[in-house]
Amino acid sequence: MAEAIKIKKGLDIKLKGKAGETFKGELKPEAFSVKPSDFHGMTPKMIVKEGDEVKVGSPLFYDKANPELKFVSPCSGIVEEVKRGERRKVLEVRLKSDGKFESVPFDKAAPAQMSAEEVKSKLLNAGFFAFFKQRPYDVVVNPNEQPRDIFISAFDSNPLAPSYDYALRDFAEELQLGVDAISKLTNGKVYITVSTANSSSNFLKIKGAKVEICNITGPHPAGNVGVQIHHIAPINKGDVVWTINPYDVVTIGKAFKKGAIDFSKLVALTGSSVSESALGYYLTYPGAELKNILNLSESNVRVISGNVLTGCSVGMDGFLGALAQQVTVIPEGDKNDEFLGWIMPRMNKFSTSRSYFSWLTDLINSKKEYVADTNVNGGKRAFIMSGEYDKVMPMDILPEFLVKAIMAKDIDKMEQLGIYEVAPEDFALCEYVCTSKIETQKIVREGLDFLRKELA
Repeated sequence: MAEAIKIKKGLDIKLKGKAGETFKGELKPEAFSVKPSDFHGMTPKMIVKEGDEVKVGSPLFYDKANPELKFVSPCSGIVEEVKRGERRKVLEVRLKSDGKFESVPFDKAAPAQMSAEEVKSKLLNAGFFAFFKQRPYDVVVNPNEQPRDIFISAFDSNPLAPSYDYALRDFAEELQLGVDAISKLTNGKVYITVSTANSSSNFLKIKGAKVEICNITGPHPAGNVGVQIHHIAPINKGDVVWTINPYDVVTIGKAFKKGAIDFSKLVALTGSSVSESALGYYLTYPGAELKNILNLSESNVRVISGNVLTGCSVGMDGFLGALAQQVTVIPEGDKNDEFLGWIMPRMNKFSTSRSYFSWLTDLINSKKEYVADTNVNGGKRAFIMSGEYDKVMPMDILPEFLVKAIMAKDIDKMEQLGIYEVAPEDFALCEYVCTSKIETQKIVREGLDFLRKELA
């Protein structure tokens, strides 16, 4: 294992509603949804039409710019509806499952003994390239490019994040097979970052000539792959690095082991608005309908596919995102009837400053957990250079100056200030602590898209 890296800057947001390491059951919903918006950076071109029969792994649409990049069905059944928006843009593909989850053919194989072209062909045909993201730009990868390195973050430091060690505890062989396959896609290294030296972790047992295991500790965003890339092997202009989540590595490994595509995974149900008995891990599928998983303790809530910082609000009748590993449910912040308003001491609200008196209780009990709602506590204000971003950004960049350069569409400044290294998720904490209520993640996303378009 490489020398440990300790992150000092950042912030752990202590929220109530973490999923205990308990299995709550398997869910096989009838309704599924696959959204092209979950795969940023591609333009979908439909392959199927309403009424078509599909199996697990059947292509639904492909990327117009890279036709070999396919996006496939997570279930077997029929195509119920293709939802389109303005100018016939594909918004969503609705599927009705038959409950059988029959897979398209996928031959068993040992990827370590296969050529790079053979592995690449199998992954492309199975739709597994949709799991990879590219830095710079944080978009789906171009399969015609070869990455300098591939990064796998083996832990998630987001609020209420699932435990990868627990969720993937039974998949040591599948992890190894998945890494063997991924290693064929690069001439560089496959970096696996862990936050613990626990010898029982399956990630520490992964072998390979290209594999390098790194230890990173510290507060969130230590688990963000962008932060890990920055501290281990920074991206320079012209470099291309790929990233993939360990859940998806296991999915690749399962296909090589079983000879069938199986997208099932353990998803954590979290959040203070979930009843205590329902918190835990459920076996389900990407794109699955969520209403069967929700067991709520209150009604006026926001259901999030993902975590509270970077997840997407999907509503009570929503679906699990294609790349999400958790579902979070928290109270809506639409009640403004607090007695005395902002002047209240607020002993039970988390704060990054000493504006609330809750910092006193943190001194007494550092493990105190809080209930947070969606209220932003104020409106947009002037963008003040306060240095708040620097306190939670553990990267050697100037985040406030970078955000302003993006807003000004100054490409030279954006490049000088490190835009090639970042993704919107790396600015989630900046957005959380921002006194000016600036939507920094949205701005960074727009900046990356603008840069990619201009330099294409």
